[in-house]
Amino acid sequence: MATTRSREDVHYFGAGPAPLPSVVLTEAAEALVNYKGKGLGLAEISHRSGDANDVLRETKENLTTLLNIPDNYEILFMQSGGTGEFSAVVQNLVSAWVEKRRKATDEQIRKEHPGLSDKEVESKVIASLKEQKEKELKLDYLVTGSWSLKASQEAARLIGDKYVNVALDARAHNDKKFGKIPAEDTWKLTPTGKGKPGPAFVYFCDNETVDGVEFPSFPKSLESQTGDEADGPVVVADMSSNFLSRRVDVAKYGVIFAGAQKNVGVAGITIAIVRKSLLAPAVASPPPHILRELGLAPVPIVLDYSTAAKNNSLYNTLPIFNLWIAGRVMKKLVDDYKGKGLAGQEEISHRKAEAIYGALDKYPNVYRVVPDKSVRSRMNICFRVNGGDAEREKEFLAGAEARLLQGLKGHRSVGGMRASSYNAVSEDAVHKLVAYLEHFAQAGQA
Repeated sequence: MATTRSREDVHYFGAGPAPLPSVVLTEAAEALVNYKGKGLGLAEISHRSGDANDVLRETKENLTTLLNIPDNYEILFMQSGGTGEFSAVVQNLVSAWVEKRRKATDEQIRKEHPGLSDKEVESKVIASLKEQKEKELKLDYLVTGSWSLKASQEAARLIGDKYVNVALDARAHNDKKFGKIPAEDTWKLTPTGKGKPGPAFVYFCDNETVDGVEFPSFPKSLESQTGDEADGPVVVADMSSNFLSRRVDVAKYGVIFAGAQKNVGVAGITIAIVRKSLLAPAVASPPPHILRELGLAPVPIVLDYSTAAKNNSLYNTLPIFNLWIAGRVMKKLVDDYKGKGLAGQEEISHRKAEAIYGALDKYPNVYRVVPDKSVRSRMNICFRVNGGDAEREKEFLAGAEARLLQGLKGHRSVGGMRASSYNAVSEDAVHKLVAYLEHFAQAGQA
């Protein structure tokens, strides 16, 4: 007969799906069966009902409060996860790049050749766009770990290798392995300014879940490329695994996205924060036949940011129960840190990470932290035991499991250990992990 354990007994450090606050799950259990005493479960109500719209509104309000999101941004709730956003970012932003140039080129040709018919103008526009695409379309990727690598590969698959500029491959600076972010003066960003149009966007993953690498702050080399995209390329960030763990200046980004299941909810919801100047009516997608003439595909409707914005994220059936959970997690953060906002959560995230790294660094003969100290993730702490000795790592995991410290095995692609310290991982859980790290190290040295 299986042993029954309470949530308080188990301390889970898995990288995603990740722990959620127990109070939210308790509320969710009730809401799933009978939401607000209505006799229907939250997963059963219409996504177009008044209750569903209330969930949307409240979730947006709490997220806006936490991140201080400016009025010129739209909050979208998408599906298909962070991986779906690898594609959505490319197709939406390349379409926006084409449409801005199509409009400008159309206006110029009509001004220079006032007697041309619409069909003749379009023919010249398409010819010009083909030339502009071949000479000027570039998507810049900063590849610092497994997820940004996958994102760059998806971009190349969708539009072709020649249009994707891997401005940084961190493996080239670290013995063909991820674990460092080299100095910004080594990055090979597409030049911007003085007649150089720059890339359509610059993409980076703020925290690499697999490799334990996190950008300590917004890259300085992208500072001049923020604000309105007319001043430079759009900056895109995947924040799936450190979302709502620290303060973020949203105004520096064109797009921020995050899969919910790492730090804010359950799988099935992806949050996208998009500058409105990238959406219709400011920038509508070009006519599909023009994209096809350019060898590009129209944005799939379910991934289209403008369609999602126009329909309040309800173009198709949104999983309202999943959204409600994310919204309750956000509400808890708002309530827990009144007056502090995300600065309060940032303090705790830093404290937890420092405690774990402190224990690992204390025993260098037993533990080796994988990433460089300058880019250590606060969320995903990756380390090896006794230089990666397979038997010792099995022993470490077995001892952890016996103490109900779960989810510590590293990603299958890199091995080793990974302690994910997301927002819902308590400081008590971290203290128990630190005590075990101390015990295991001392027993091994005895």
